[in-house]
Amino acid sequence: MDVRALSSVTDFFVLCTAGSARQLTAVKEHVEEQLDRQGCPLWHAEGVAASARLAASASSVPQWILMDFGDVVVHLFDQSTRAFYRLEDLWADAPRLPMD
Repeated sequence: MDVRALSSVTDFFVLCTAGSARQLTAVKEHVEEQLDRQGCPLWHAEGVAASARLAASASSVPQWILMDFGDVVVHLFDQSTRAFYRLEDLWADAPRLPMD
């Protein structure tokens, strides 16, 4: 989503849904690696510590990982958390950009 006209914090939100904690971790690692290769290093992430303990208790399984790359903020969700927070609705005025 292009939030440049709506936010002074970042320019773009990327929203992604994964089917499991293992997928959330894999997507997080892939996004971080690919953006770093493009010269856009990760500034900060939330939910990462929980993703490292996949085999631990259910309460430690990540439901939402936020990755801050400065101009781009990536939100990685499990399905129920994405449905609960509905960021698409909160940022309904933001233009959607196609991704390959």
